[in-house]
Amino acid sequence: MTTTNRGRLLLKNSLIYVLLAIGSLVMLVPFAWMLSTSLKESYQVFTWPPKWIPDPVKWSNYKTAFTSLPFGQWFNNTIIITVLSIIGAVVSCIIVSYGFARFKARGRSFLFILTLATMMLPDTVTMIPKFYMFTKFGWINTFYPLIVPLFFGKAYFIFLLRQFFMSIPADLEEAAKIDGASTFGILMRVILPLTVPAIVTITIFQFNDSWKDFMQPILYLSKPELYTLTLGINFFKSQNNVQWNYLMAASMVTMLPSLLFYFIGQKYFVESITLTGMKG
Repeated sequence: MTTTNRGRLLLKNSLIYVLLAIGSLVMLVPFAWMLSTSLKESYQVFTWPPKWIPDPVKWSNYKTAFTSLPFGQWFNNTIIITVLSIIGAVVSCIIVSYGFARFKARGRSFLFILTLATMMLPDTVTMIPKFYMFTKFGWINTFYPLIVPLFFGKAYFIFLLRQFFMSIPADLEEAAKIDGASTFGILMRVILPLTVPAIVTITIFQFNDSWKDFMQPILYLSKPELYTLTLGINFFKSQNNVQWNYLMAASMVTMLPSLLFYFIGQKYFVESITLTGMKG
């Protein structure tokens, strides 16, 4: 590579990094404002020009925010819904996607296309029928509508896992069959250890979907003791005299689990996106 080409490449890379850095800073401004506001006195929230570093720093805002309303109960409700939703989505999607990837059966391709077609249905189309059905089941003001449907699979997760399964050489399964392993044994001992990146990815997606979900809880949960964090924060915001420093403190605590969950699993997330679609 000539000196001129190296200089052009260095300039191009430098420009890309500068643009990425500027974009990152722009994206971090709302987060920084939220954090700053959560540590301020109420009279400092709307001062102009904005004071980014609180003085004094009020860590007690977090305690006040979570004791003024039953955020502890709402936090527990959110954890229960999120954990059970993840279990349902991961288990059901693994089974279904493995069947689509490996079992040779008549109509398999049609069923797979039909499964993918469900992603084209807007949520607003199915909202009323699902509400009517869950009302007939007597599931309103319970967590069932937020959990049970996940035990029947999720189209995008099925697609993601199916593509990942198809990238695994079939020779590994043939060798396990020769050793006497059953289909379930092959799935558990051979396939799943190789599918950790994809499983972590759908776990992150489902955690994010359940943790921040607002539309479904507001449809099915009307009792305050059953609220999730998103409903609780909305209820807090609807009060006549909103204390924005307390609201931002509650929002920070609500947002942190999603950030931590992503940063812990980002290695597997990137690996899964890289490998998915290599075959099939």
